[in-house]
Amino acid sequence: MLDGHLLLGWLSFTVIVHLLSLPRPTTAYFGLTGNEPLSVLPLNSIPEETMGRAHFKLCDRLKLEKKQRRMCRRDPGVADTLREAIIMSALECQHQFRFERWNCTLEGRHRANILKRGFKETSFLYAISSAGLTHALAKACSAGRMERCTCDEAPDLENRKAWQWGGCGDNLKYANKFVKEFLGKRSNKDLRALVDTHNTNVGMKVIKAGVETTCKCHGVSGSCTVQTCWRQLLPFHEIGNRLKQRYETSVKFGSPTNVATGEGDISTGRNHQQQQQQPSLPGPSDQIPRTMDLLHIEDSPSFCKPSKYSAGTAARKCYKDQNCDAICCGRGHNTQSREVTGPCQCQVRWCCYVECKQCTQREEVYTCKG
Repeated sequence: MLDGHLLLGWLSFTVIVHLLSLPRPTTAYFGLTGNEPLSVLPLNSIPEETMGRAHFKLCDRLKLEKKQRRMCRRDPGVADTLREAIIMSALECQHQFRFERWNCTLEGRHRANILKRGFKETSFLYAISSAGLTHALAKACSAGRMERCTCDEAPDLENRKAWQWGGCGDNLKYANKFVKEFLGKRSNKDLRALVDTHNTNVGMKVIKAGVETTCKCHGVSGSCTVQTCWRQLLPFHEIGNRLKQRYETSVKFGSPTNVATGEGDISTGRNHQQQQQQPSLPGPSDQIPRTMDLLHIEDSPSFCKPSKYSAGTAARKCYKDQNCDAICCGRGHNTQSREVTGPCQCQVRWCCYVECKQCTQREEVYTCKG
């Protein structure tokens, strides 16, 4: 028989080994993947700050790291832009997942627990967070809300003409540079860190791939004898749509072991045949494939019942014959009938006056059973 002290020591060693083998959370980035308390950042509006050094206080409220706080304070426009990026990313995440079991729950412990794991949802949070930060910064530059950047700084003649005629390109070059420095570099030895960095870069790349050229014509009577053009980012809703598509096709990659040991099981294909063809690579620098796919390393929970990852789907609103079966997880749904009063039969009177009647109608509301 084992001595009691030896048995206790052996059990302790076993537990430590097991804990070390689990996927370890990496240092959080910024935004939806950071440590800032979203409760102090209203998602419905961006409150006004007083003039002066108010941005110093806001930088402190965002729970930034030392380097990030320094970058935040050196330009008064950065603090509001960072806050705007968080709000924009959160609203877009909730919009994209409003009809699904996981509806982008961000408050309380749910977000923190999801960030500790390598789920598909985690990959989306990293991508939408970096995309929101990049988009907000590029727009803030072109809107003149930053001191250290202005319009797109491309040196070509067309851009200078665009500025002369009132066009102003979104400064993606400055935004990318700022975001990379702001987020900093992460370890390249831990698989989870590699995957998080990859998904962060996907968010930035989707922004870059969504640059459009906007042109303005100048000439007699509206003719287009002279044309100036500048670069403009897509609306963030479109960026959200593209990232949601990548979430749907997210690739399960590797295993949660430390790739520095050479034991990571590489799996980058979307089907079994691709997985069989993908070899294991020995070096950590070669682990992440060059792809625009989002990557995850763990299967997601069902999100059906209350857990540390979500509040479950009980009492969630659903749409009959569309998503009730999926969201309610086979538990069925309740049907409630209610009266709704709103404007109807509206008619335009004179140039700009609209006259409406108030109509009451009954509508059915469907909610998931507990």
